[in-house]
Order: sequence, then structure tokens, then C-alpha cells
Amino acid sequence: MADYRGRNVVIIGLGLTGLSCVDFFVAQGVTPRVMDTRVSPPGLDKLTDNIECHLGSLNDQWLLDADLIVASPGMALAHPSLIDAAQAGVEIVGDIELFCREAQAPIVAITGSNGKSTVTMLVGEMAKAAGWSVGVGGNIGLPALTLLQKPAQLYVLELSSFQLETTYSLKAAAATILNVTEDHMDRYPLGLQQYRAAKLRIYENAKTCIVNADDALTLPVRGADARCVSFGVDVGDYHLNYQQGGVWLRAQGEKVLNVNEMNMVGQHNYTNALAALALADAVGLPRTTSLKALTTFSGLPHRFQRVHERNGVCWINDSKATNVGSTEAALSGLKVEGTLWLLLGGEGKSADFTPLTRYLQGENIRTYCFGRDADELASLRPDIAVCTETLQQAMEQIAPQVKSGDTVLLSPACASLDQFRNFEQRGECFAQLAKELG
Repeated sequence: MADYRGRNVVIIGLGLTGLSCVDFFVAQGVTPRVMDTRVSPPGLDKLTDNIECHLGSLNDQWLLDADLIVASPGMALAHPSLIDAAQAGVEIVGDIELFCREAQAPIVAITGSNGKSTVTMLVGEMAKAAGWSVGVGGNIGLPALTLLQKPAQLYVLELSSFQLETTYSLKAAAATILNVTEDHMDRYPLGLQQYRAAKLRIYENAKTCIVNADDALTLPVRGADARCVSFGVDVGDYHLNYQQGGVWLRAQGEKVLNVNEMNMVGQHNYTNALAALALADAVGLPRTTSLKALTTFSGLPHRFQRVHERNGVCWINDSKATNVGSTEAALSGLKVEGTLWLLLGGEGKSADFTPLTRYLQGENIRTYCFGRDADELASLRPDIAVCTETLQQAMEQIAPQVKSGDTVLLSPACASLDQFRNFEQRGECFAQLAKELG
């Protein structure tokens, strides 16, 4: 447990996470200063009058005068003001670092370009099924520091690469990088390896590392070591077993569950289940209750979620697919009886879309591309592509053409911020239109 009394603390960024940091320091008798580059950030009304605020920009003098800066995950360490502060000897951390210094229970730490929210919630459900008191949060749901307010036997944290950049004291009981594919390339100008390096920090001082046997980028920097347990589609300590037309989860040589007993569908969700099971086993959760949780968990909204079915046509909302790798995961192993109508589009974050090309082959697929990067997505295979301004226009054109056996899939491979508040709003828009048009 760290003692911050007498220290000059500056918090960059409000919102839920920023407020959790303010509450944390106030409870320790420290009055932090707060700054936010937004003029009217969320949570401003929750601050008490004695907390000094600087809004609309960074205050370089405050940063240089600080002993400790707690930076929001959205604030790049490469920002000139933070570089200057670091060079002046100011310590810069994030809320996850503060949490790790205080947490008394084991931590399961989960990162990856795709699937981390599903796996985080799954491990949380497995712990609850076993009757453990568990705190689930981080990059999803509750900010990590608020989890300290209730006693817990286990913490399960979803961590982004941004959060890991400012975390130094994590000693996870079990940690995983589910996969590494291009994302946030606007934040990582040196490319994929720079992004991967941030993710790899999760393994430092971890007791068990759960790695993806199908993705070498998820291995520790010096390769697999004695701490590593693997999961994968066909290979790994935990893998899928295809037998007599059925698919089974196999754990350490034993068939443990037929996927027909799960509510989640899709090969990527089956491998998410394997990763969650490996993490749960690593921290000593009973296998029987973990498997029970797998049969009751129905997945998260906007993640390959079947939202409408009528006249033999299935409408699937995968709006959370905000990068290329996530859309690849959705298309990999997807079997469609008729035509696949694939909705792509939004803000590509400087990503390379070409890995999608291999999934766009064959006669039974049509792409409808909308939003800022529609033209670039359509160019992957122009003969099957239609460009529209908006998602709604695309769906209005698709609806009259669908036949029984077809699937309409929103898996955009892009962020939503060019036309929507967030991926949730985009997904809700798709679900609503599916019900109206389908």
C-alpha cells in the first residue's frame, strides 16, 4: 500500500476513471489538481469546490510542479507536455498502476486486440458460479479503483494497451494476450511491434501466461517459457475437437464441453471460451462450475449478437468489430447457407484493410460499405461492393434483396466515431433497422 500524503498530484482526464482517481486520493487525505483538454468533460459536476481544475488544454506548469501525474489512458505518453514532465523527473502512472499497488487479492489480467471484454466477463461469471466474491472492471464496466471499495477474493481486469503503458506493478496470478492485430495505428506510429510491446507488459511478473497457439505475437518476447499455457483452434493445451460432426472444448487432453451446450456461437467465441477456461483453471476455480458458467453465458451486446431472425434471414450485430482483426475473427469459420451481406465502414484508424480480402472471395458474398472509409473498403473487391453514405441507406438497399438462408452481418472493421457516438449506438441502430426492415 502506497502513501501519497504530502505529494503534489495532478490527474489528467475526468470521466468515470478520472473521478475514481480523485476519490482515491481524497480518501487518502490528498487533494489532487485535475486537468482535461475538453472544455466541459463528463463528471465535472461531481468535483467538490476545493479541487482546482484546468480545462480546455494541458497546464504545463502544473505538470512540471507535480510529484505524481496520473494520466488518462487516452493521453499518449508521447505528448510533448508529458515528455517534458518525465524528463524533469515527474513520475507518470495510470489508474491501473494505482490499483495494483493496493490490491490484496489475486488478479486475472486480460488484453488483446479482440475478445477481451467477452473473456473478462466470462471469467467473472466463472468466479461467481464458484461462489467467489469477484471484482470485474478496468477497461470495461467499473474503473479498477472502485473495485477496491468491496472485499474480493479475485479481481478480473480487462486492460487496454494504453492502460498497460503506464502500469509497472502488475503481478498477475494469470495473464493473457488473446491476439495481436493492427489497431490504434494512429497511436503507435512505429507500427504493430510498438503496439505489441505495450500489450506484452501484461506478462511481466505474471505467474501464469495464457498464450494463443495460433498467434506468435501473443508469446512473451523471448518465446514460450515454463509459465505458458496455450489455447488455440486445433492445437494448444486447450483446443477445439471436431468429432462426429460436433465441436468440443478440449482441456489438457480431456473433452469437457460440447459447444452446442453454449449460448455463444462462432469459432472465435469458442476460442474465447477456451481462453477463459484456461485462466479460471490457472487461479484454481473449480472446473465444474466454470463449465456451468459457459453454458449460461450468452455473450455481450454488439459482439456477434444475433439480433433478428425472420423468413429464414439472420441479422447479426458485431458492431464491436472496430478493427480489421475483429472482423476477420467474425468471418473466420462463418458458415452461411445462402448469401452473406456484409456491412463494412466507419473510421479505419489508418489500418490496412487488405487482410480482409481473403474472406471476400466466392459467389455468395456482397459488401455494403458506408461512412468515411467506404471507398477504401469497397476497393478490396469492387465487383461485389456497393457504397452508401450511411449504415441506414445500406440496410435499406439490402433488405429487399435478402432470401431465406441469407445472413446480414454488421462487422464494420472500423471505429464508429465518424457517424455515431460509439459502437453501441451503431449496433443499436443496426438492431432497430433489422427489426423494421427484416
